[in-house]
Amino acid sequence: MKPATAAKKLGVYLEATPAEFREGVVTRAELNALQTDPPQWLRDLRRDGPHPRPVVAAKLGVSIAGLARGGVTEPLTTEQIEALKQEQPEWLAKERTTQAEVRKETARIKQRNAERDAQ
Repeated sequence: MKPATAAKKLGVYLEATPAEFREGVVTRAELNALQTDPPQWLRDLRRDGPHPRPVVAAKLGVSIAGLARGGVTEPLTTEQIEALKQEQPEWLAKERTTQAEVRKETARIKQRNAERDAQ
């Protein structure tokens, strides 16, 4: 598979990976090996970043679109994410509230559909 696909599956920012990873091809066996026994560079990236947008969004408790609305378009490090959590800018509080409402509505719809299916 392409390095971009492998990086996405590993939850890391492709541009921060080593050159040999970015320039090669990753087999399914290599991907499985990276997931089960990650090398130091992968452990460091997962711990410190920079993190791709889906990871940043998850760590902040917002959607990817919410990041964009908040003006966050670049990958962030764990330190930058923690600083944002401490600052609690207005856009972050608003997006967290929006995300909580979306999750609540999704759960309501799922429960409604389960009740329909049970009847």
